[in-house]
Amino acid sequence: MCHCHAGFPSILFRDDSHDTSEPNSVARIEGSGPETVECPVPPALQTMAPDRIFWSHFSPNLAPAAWVIGVLVVSLGLSGWRAFVVVLAGNVLGALPVAACAAMGPDTGLPQMEASRFSFGSTGKRLPALINWVNCIGWDAVNNVPSAVALILLARIGGIEVPFWLAMAALALAQLLASAAGHDTVQTIEKYLGWILLAAFAFSGWMAVTHRPQGGPAAMPQPADAAHILLALGATSSFTLAWTAYASDYTRYVSRHTGRGKVFALTFGGIFSSAMLMESFGLLTGAMIASPSPESVILSLQTWMGPLAPVALAAIALSSIAINAANDNTAAYALISAGSRIPRPLSAVLTAGLAYMLAVMGEGRFTTLYENALLMALYWIAPWCGIVLTDWYARPPCLQQGRMTTPPGWSPSATLFVAVTGITILMFSSTPLYTSPVAHMLQGADIGYLVGFALAAGGQYLILRQQAHRSRPTSTKADQT
Repeated sequence: MCHCHAGFPSILFRDDSHDTSEPNSVARIEGSGPETVECPVPPALQTMAPDRIFWSHFSPNLAPAAWVIGVLVVSLGLSGWRAFVVVLAGNVLGALPVAACAAMGPDTGLPQMEASRFSFGSTGKRLPALINWVNCIGWDAVNNVPSAVALILLARIGGIEVPFWLAMAALALAQLLASAAGHDTVQTIEKYLGWILLAAFAFSGWMAVTHRPQGGPAAMPQPADAAHILLALGATSSFTLAWTAYASDYTRYVSRHTGRGKVFALTFGGIFSSAMLMESFGLLTGAMIASPSPESVILSLQTWMGPLAPVALAAIALSSIAINAANDNTAAYALISAGSRIPRPLSAVLTAGLAYMLAVMGEGRFTTLYENALLMALYWIAPWCGIVLTDWYARPPCLQQGRMTTPPGWSPSATLFVAVTGITILMFSSTPLYTSPVAHMLQGADIGYLVGFALAAGGQYLILRQQAHRSRPTSTKADQT
């Protein structure tokens, strides 16, 4: 499929195989050719310090979107310990698959979408990769909108009026520069910007919780029923589950000798702890915030923090750099896995450019539509994840040796993916754009993610069993007779 050393020339990557200093202490510019994505990382270049695994999954969740999830749970009628337990359970359900996918990275040496080829086939992998690229464009635009608003408000405090298009351009430029440089630069940003965001959001959260008014603009929510509990559980779990499509992108440069348990624990700890921190702030302040939207969270923080509001505004403005640096880098990987031969840096630029145009064209009009469409599109992730994880972790012993063999063309697993995704959306989804029959029966409760994962995992297990049955030597039956 590729010349496995062509994507990692010494002129672009420093060989650390004989370096006794701290692993990956210098950021390297990643290769630009398709072989950078399609070929496993050579062992000599798997030198990333394991702590980067934590930061690459921790920092992107330090954003207003996670705070909004907590506010949303409150708006659904949950409060106190019941709300906390739902958020806790949702984040556990969402973070476990992310950690399981991340643990594949050191062994495969491949980005997550490219590793799908072992299940989906050399042609079948292109569909989920293309879907993921389109998703990345949309989420790039949606992630940048609240950061642009915060940047505008921050500049206004200093007496400077910044137009929306210029604020968006500044953010997009910073993000595409990071993602164009590639993996190591993104990892460095996640670690050091992560410390800044953690300190700023922890302080802002403390200020919000201790200085919020005792009454607020939000109407008192009605007590939650089972349907609303399922909605809250789906919102929290899907928020973290979405990162499965990125997971091994940021673990494939870790040494193969790093234990899978360590990779799993660092990934789970990163994504779970950051989501819980930000969503807990949302739970504690949700009753005082007008609506579960980034704009309402930003305006509330600005009011409550008074003269210290620039701390929160700066954190929100910077947060999209942490999210979208990783997002645009993953998008570049995904576009190559989808069959494009556009160089990786240009793929990142293309993603950021398209996202910028979407956000500017949708200013004040289409952001909600983007979010709704993207939430609908996320229904593909659960079936894809169920297939990939089952194929990797539940293979019968006689098929273990072929775990990293790419089937030619379009595999049965790719067909299963299309079928389950379609069934999930048509029968079980619940979004503002479309409510399925089952969701309507459940008063709007969304169980599509859970059903999609279970159906796909079960279907993939049956495919593996059938393949195992066919691979048995014909002599076995003869011996039994």
